[in-house]
Amino acid sequence: MRSNYYDMDFRDRAGKTRAWGLVLLALAAILWIWCAMLLMLPYEADTTDCKAPLFTERGTANTGEAGSDCAKERDWPEVLAVLGASIPVSVVGGSLFAIGTVSRRMSAHAQAIRELDELAEKPKS
Repeated sequence: MRSNYYDMDFRDRAGKTRAWGLVLLALAAILWIWCAMLLMLPYEADTTDCKAPLFTERGTANTGEAGSDCAKERDWPEVLAVLGASIPVSVVGGSLFAIGTVSRRMSAHAQAIRELDELAEKPKS
C-alpha cells in the first residue's frame, strides 16, 4: 500500500511541475504578443501619429530625422528586449511541461505494468 501512496504523491508533484510549465508558457505567449503589438500597431508620440515600426517605408523603422519623436518613442532595443526575455521563459516552461507530462505518463505506465504482473501471478482457477 505504501507504493500506491508514493505513486500518487509522485503524480501530484508531476502535475504541479506541468502546471508551472503551463504558467511559464502562458507568460512567454504574453511576451510574444506584446512584442508583436510593439512591432505591428501604429502609435502616437507627442501628438504625432507614427506608423508601426514593421511597416515603415524606410529600411529601419521610424528613423526620419535624427530627433524625430517617433524614433524616440518606440525603439528597437525595447522590442528586442521583450523578445529576448521570452526565450528563456519559453524554454524553461516547455521543459517543465514536458518533464511533468512524461513523469505522469511513466507513472501510469508503471502502474499498469504492476497490475498486469499481479494478474499474471494469480493462479488460474
